[in-house]
Amino acid sequence: MTIPMVDLKKQLVEIRVEIEEGIRSVLDNTQFILGPNVQALESETAAYLGVKHAIGVASGTDALHLALRAAGIREGDEVITSPFTFIATAEAISYLGARPVFVDIDPDTFNIDVNRIESAITAKTKALLPVHLFGQPADMKVIADIRQRHQLKLIEDCAQSFGADHDGRQTGSFGDFGCFSFFPSKNLGGFGDGGLITTDDDDLAAAVKVLRNHGSRERYCHSVIGYNSRLDELQAVILRVKLKHIERYNQLRRENAHYYSQLLDHPEIRTPVEKGGGKHVYHQYTIMVPDRDAVQKALQAAEIASAVYYPIPLHRQEVYGGSHSGVTLPVTEEAAKKVLSLPIFPELTREQIERICGVILKAL
Repeated sequence: MTIPMVDLKKQLVEIRVEIEEGIRSVLDNTQFILGPNVQALESETAAYLGVKHAIGVASGTDALHLALRAAGIREGDEVITSPFTFIATAEAISYLGARPVFVDIDPDTFNIDVNRIESAITAKTKALLPVHLFGQPADMKVIADIRQRHQLKLIEDCAQSFGADHDGRQTGSFGDFGCFSFFPSKNLGGFGDGGLITTDDDDLAAAVKVLRNHGSRERYCHSVIGYNSRLDELQAVILRVKLKHIERYNQLRRENAHYYSQLLDHPEIRTPVEKGGGKHVYHQYTIMVPDRDAVQKALQAAEIASAVYYPIPLHRQEVYGGSHSGVTLPVTEEAAKKVLSLPIFPELTREQIERICGVILKAL
């Protein structure tokens, strides 16, 4: 029996009736853009995340792009971020003509190494953009202290961390902005693209709302060049249903991850490390093994999915090759050679985890 990385069909079974009722109500209402469900989702996610404002946008990438622009990032500025993440993190910086500055990662968490950030700050540095990778919160206490000392903007990439917290505060509530993705495979995922921007600043929230809607505060009046980046009603109604279950979904992910780690107690396997002070919500369960190809081939032969996030770090990508030639980030490069993500989702069974672990241990 095939085991996928994520089984969205299993999740749908439990909530299908409520989702279909919500979709029918949207179809009957025929208000598809910036309607009542978007407004309700924004209020509900703001309350859950403990922030003043939550603003729906068209994707997680747009969330980063609009947040950076609203934060005042311009051509020639530098933004410090992680090289070990999806391209969208750096891409959003580059959209504005700014330069991503990549800092090596912590070998235990795969998040940006907070002890290396200050040495990367220059006169051109305008913002910090940490990523809460795989659902593990970055060390926001240290990052917030650095931000304050150097008077920088702070934008959190929370694409993989909905529901994670650090010292009791939700990711997305520490910086000027938090940026979330509702891509279908996320812990809180829609049935298509979608994103969310969070902030406690009234002026920044107003700026984002203008940017997401063609630079318009009122219809046909445009104060700036903006974008078409609006979360639609159908995605909002689906996300509202799933939001009711997010605590349980994340708890089941955590239980599955801990069972994995219990079974994969082996000298050649590095299982995820949860550093104190934060709640990991396991968007991915990622191990490190010395012979990744052998393990992945064994899993494939057993019809078990696996994935490598991320085989080519951002500073080694062709698009950044010229501007980052000669940059060496050894921890990131070592991780890229050895990381392997295993199936993880709330409905994953213990029997499936036991089967997966058995294949891995035999391969080693």
